[in-house]
Amino acid sequence: MSSSRPLWRDEWPLLIVWASALAWLLQGKAWIDGLSSLLGAAGFLIWVCLAILLSAFAVVRHADVLAERFGEPYGTMILTFAVISLEVFMISALMLEGGQPTLARDTMYSVIMIVLAGLVGICLLLGGIKFHEQSFNLRGASSYLSMIIPLAAIGLVLPDFTRSSPYQVFSPPHAMALVILSVAIYSVFLLMQTSRYRGFFTVPAETEGLHPHVESSRSNFLHAALLVIYMIPVVLLAKKLAGVLDFTTEASGLPVAFGGLIVATLILAPEGLSAIQSALNNQLQRSVNILLGSVLATIGLTIPAALAIGLFTGQEVTLGLAPAEVTMLLIILAVSMLTFGQGRTNMLQGAVHLLVFGVYLFLIFD
Repeated sequence: MSSSRPLWRDEWPLLIVWASALAWLLQGKAWIDGLSSLLGAAGFLIWVCLAILLSAFAVVRHADVLAERFGEPYGTMILTFAVISLEVFMISALMLEGGQPTLARDTMYSVIMIVLAGLVGICLLLGGIKFHEQSFNLRGASSYLSMIIPLAAIGLVLPDFTRSSPYQVFSPPHAMALVILSVAIYSVFLLMQTSRYRGFFTVPAETEGLHPHVESSRSNFLHAALLVIYMIPVVLLAKKLAGVLDFTTEASGLPVAFGGLIVATLILAPEGLSAIQSALNNQLQRSVNILLGSVLATIGLTIPAALAIGLFTGQEVTLGLAPAEVTMLLIILAVSMLTFGQGRTNMLQGAVHLLVFGVYLFLIFD
């Protein structure tokens, strides 16, 4: 991307995503109400998903330019916040439009499993095949996991065992307390990451400079503005995605959790490709920052956002996982502790993560 080329040649996806968003805004209700066949619903679903993917890739493209200019750890934080904003906006729009009490839980669980099992596994496997072993900053990975493990257990497991509310649901006082505590502890983590402990999240000396540069002479303001402009259609399209997903899952007999998998995949696709590219360039520290940072942001910010929406709108937000899902969550957290507890990785660890990911996928359809 270079300023010597006309802006429209680089930003052609903007026309497609905005045209799709406006079309669905004007005619979406009539199209959804008129759905009568699975084939038609699948066509609409593919259209909406492709438009959202174009927006997501464009958001990450502009975030990548800003990330490189600001350096680590700010670069990864910009990328993470761009993606987590997409997630929060999509989940909020879907909750407000579809009234699905388990959507936030299913999406967050899917994000955790796709990232920690699938994407981490692919990065470590491909990086191990190409470089045999790769190194990362052990203190940074440990800091991420020390946040991820308790927040995941409190947000997705504890609701199964609270006695002051129905099964799998936090009572309003518990929900309010979790919102405040999650935001507070995440703020402490950001303060640590951007101040005296910045060195925990920087690239080891032996792999510095291997991250490919993103060429652009355009201003930071223009990249930031385009990043926001690409985010808006995602919100408009997500509101219609709820109706299409509902019809598709019901007509095809797919489980409700399939909707969460779709949303999580749309959100994570561009960030996942960035992490895989970094691993293939022997920049594993950047992959670790992207992947673990996205999981932490999902748990630390999306859970409070979903609970806050439930409190303000009176909707029930179901967070507690089923027993099989709790088991899978504990397995991947334990495997991640072992993988990121040594400072170096290899292809065997990647294969183990992918094994867990395979089990997660077939359990969705159990």
